[in-house]
Amino acid sequence: MSALKTTLPLPNALHRREDGEGSVQVRMESSLKIEGALVFAIYGKGGIGKSTTSSNLSVAFSKLGKRVLQIGCDPKHDSTFTLTKRLQPTVIDVLESVNFHAEELQPEDFVFEGYNGVMCVEAGGPPAGTGCGGYVVGQTVKLLKEHHLLEDTDVVIFDVLGDVVCGGFAAPLQHADRALVVTANDFDSIFAMNRIVAAIQAKAKNYDVRLGGVIANRSANTDEIDRFNAAAGLQRVAHFPDLDVIRKSRLKKSTLFEMEASPELEAVQNEYLRLAASLYAGVAPMDGRAMKDRDIFDFLGFE
Repeated sequence: MSALKTTLPLPNALHRREDGEGSVQVRMESSLKIEGALVFAIYGKGGIGKSTTSSNLSVAFSKLGKRVLQIGCDPKHDSTFTLTKRLQPTVIDVLESVNFHAEELQPEDFVFEGYNGVMCVEAGGPPAGTGCGGYVVGQTVKLLKEHHLLEDTDVVIFDVLGDVVCGGFAAPLQHADRALVVTANDFDSIFAMNRIVAAIQAKAKNYDVRLGGVIANRSANTDEIDRFNAAAGLQRVAHFPDLDVIRKSRLKKSTLFEMEASPELEAVQNEYLRLAASLYAGVAPMDGRAMKDRDIFDFLGFE
């Protein structure tokens, strides 16, 4: 038989599924489904402040008495450093240290307690050009479940690497209840948000994830964000202005809830607490409508 005509069945765990037009992504193992916790995936353009947003949102949930786990999904493994005050080793790092014999690991090898009791994990990622981020996310959730670390968790936040369109870094959407998009009031951020909305739409065809809203960040105004939201069927759920105290918090390796008090800082803290309370109470899913690249380019372009 001609080799070109020979097709071998994929193992059950690698069975292709319809995950959006042109997709060849793998089926998530049912055993990896996160149960009992509300799961949020935070997306947005690279450098837009997803880690700052995720970490302060985690603290806000913890201030409301919730048990929170934040999972950084970036090879830079810097999602949780304001919570723990240092760069923590990644799941890939610790797996490599035991020659990928996961049974040799203990929770303290890859889970670290941060400010106000927020539990922190850095999934990390494979070395550049050598693997798929989706594998890393899957291994991280598998480890957490094997050690029963999700059973007493109220909220899980995935902080996801920006500007990536491959299916691997869309993997957190397989676990999430709501996906939140962080954006600034500028062309590049909104253009990236439009692509992310398309990815979430694709995942929503086969998974429970739905759009939960847009977080305006590092912006004095939100007029362009609001204009896009109106056209795309989205809503802004929070607004964090471009304040120097937020920039300084990263430099000081601190969350905003640890910074020296001021009226403007209190306003930002209250916005995070309001957002956390709103998300935990349950936000209605949004039926976002992503535009084609040319259409969004024309929509946002200058005359």
